[in-house]
Amino acid sequence: MVTIISGTNRVGSNTRKIAQYYYDALKLELKDVHFISLEDFECHWRSEDLVKIEKELLIPTETFLFVMPEYNGTFPGILKTFVDNTDIRKAWWFKKAMIVGLADGRGGNLRGIDQWTNVLHYLKMMVHHNKLPLSNISKSLNADGSFKKIALKSEVDSQIEDFIEFSTK
Repeated sequence: MVTIISGTNRVGSNTRKIAQYYYDALKLELKDVHFISLEDFECHWRSEDLVKIEKELLIPTETFLFVMPEYNGTFPGILKTFVDNTDIRKAWWFKKAMIVGLADGRGGNLRGIDQWTNVLHYLKMMVHHNKLPLSNISKSLNADGSFKKIALKSEVDSQIEDFIEFSTK
């Protein structure tokens, strides 16, 4: 089971558009793919919705794909809050993860990717080496979330191929 997490609660974000692209692509190749957007439920505390998501998706998931924007040079606090309000041993320990960072700047959330990698390692997760930073994201997407540049789409598609191989081993 694979779960993609759109790591912000900001409504209408580019993060959700990118995460949706990954979801749509992975659904064509893998049978059991799920999507979580932090904008869709309350995760500031251990809410009923969070507990339900934990039981139905997080605990059974073997491989996660985190898509996260840059917030003040790092990852969004709501993403960390989401993880902190779960049973980390059941939801995260000894599972696999891949990370996609995005930003309007030129770094593509490189610092946030590195810092999130450290958090995931603390959670005893195996993080794939292909961590993709997507830069200048607002200028790189059309309104519908499709890519303006073929080269960027190719990079994403290449990471998706890596993810499929990683998640099925």
